[in-house]
Amino acid sequence: MGGEVAERAQKPQKGKRRPKRRISIILDMTPMVDIAFLLLIFYMVTTVFSMPQAMEINLPPKEQQEGELEVRESNLLTLRVDSESRYWWHLGIAEGGNLPNLLPTAPATPDTVTYQFWADTLQSLLIGQNRENPRLSTLILIHPDGTYGDLINLLDEIDLIERSWNARIANDLDKDVLDLERNERFSYRYAVGNWEDRDDRVMVAAVDQAQTEGKL
Repeated sequence: MGGEVAERAQKPQKGKRRPKRRISIILDMTPMVDIAFLLLIFYMVTTVFSMPQAMEINLPPKEQQEGELEVRESNLLTLRVDSESRYWWHLGIAEGGNLPNLLPTAPATPDTVTYQFWADTLQSLLIGQNRENPRLSTLILIHPDGTYGDLINLLDEIDLIERSWNARIANDLDKDVLDLERNERFSYRYAVGNWEDRDDRVMVAAVDQAQTEGKL
């Protein structure tokens, strides 16, 4: 980077002291422009752009996509998210003494928040139930006042479980995950249902039970 030094001398005025010489520096900024463009090109070349994220959903075979599929009561796990984004679960049909159970709130839930989703608890529940019952199917029910994020939370955990499960299977078979045959893969069976009036009545009873047990 070059620079020039220019001296400026002011003419003295009568009866006044001779002013001091002032030195001004002139910098040539042209090389800085070159450096700026070089840095810009460097970052453009080396930057990794974020790829669009999409959720993979495994669909059943085409011949099974039409018509109804009967599921035994003992093979049904129901996940409910109420209007306050609280997560509930139960096996079989919710009636009598088999009311939905509240998933515990996250340990770091602020005092100002009544309930906060805890992914670890949901993941442990789903993994444990699927290990105990390989024929398990999961029904997801979201209250009409629930948020889209609640559904994404559930689908994310299901997708994560499926990926990690298949990775373990591939490791045991000494294969790559992509090389697993269809009959070797673990496919999480689930469906998203419609919230009905009966679900409102079930949740009223479940909330009363949770309050009695001190969970709410």
